[in-house]
Amino acid sequence: MRIVFLPGLLCDSTVFAAQTAALAGRAEIAIADFAAAGTIEDMAKMALASFEGPLTLIGFSMGGRAAMEAARLAPRRVARLCLMGTGFAAASDVERRDRSAALDHVRREGIAALAREWAAAAVHPGRRADRALIEPLRAMIERASTAQLACHSDALLARPDTSTSLPGIACPTLVIAGRQDPWVPVEIQRALAAAIPGARFAPIETCGHFAPMERPDEVTHTLIEWLDKASARFQSGKR
Repeated sequence: MRIVFLPGLLCDSTVFAAQTAALAGRAEIAIADFAAAGTIEDMAKMALASFEGPLTLIGFSMGGRAAMEAARLAPRRVARLCLMGTGFAAASDVERRDRSAALDHVRREGIAALAREWAAAAVHPGRRADRALIEPLRAMIERASTAQLACHSDALLARPDTSTSLPGIACPTLVIAGRQDPWVPVEIQRALAAAIPGARFAPIETCGHFAPMERPDEVTHTLIEWLDKASARFQSGKR
């Protein structure tokens, strides 16, 4: 099995640390680097270029958008699809305003200021004082650049509404959602799963947006259980 992890906005391999460690002996693994990607389509093509042959794509947040685009561009290449903390609608006016404000804030105060705010705002309220979670999350965001934020914000604002393409996804699909995700509400992620034929919806309790980091054991268990079942289905010839 060849697995490509697709990270979210201002994220790197840290966001998938628990999952990649658990799967290291079971699959060939690549983590997409979107630092130079200017569009969601660019990100999708970069993920598809990670390996030859059938791929399992695991996308978080922005990475989920890219994973869905990859499934649209190359449906025969994508054997399994996992989406975490991901929506499917085009950008709203509110989102445009918020992303513009975040970029202005970083240009004035620096990326560390945004890291402090986002780390607290994105996770479950009960975890905001959990240094074991918050410190690695903040450090990951601080490793990104203002230019990267600007580029990826533009990519997200230009993204298409994928609702019409979701019924065409034919591969086994898993949607993992933090029950208390403040950025992509669980109802949106439930609707995403409902729009993809046969998709499994797996809510993670007491969890905000960063499910792979906030609840690593639960996410990893859910992911491995689904991969085992999806792999058996793929090997039997049933997509």
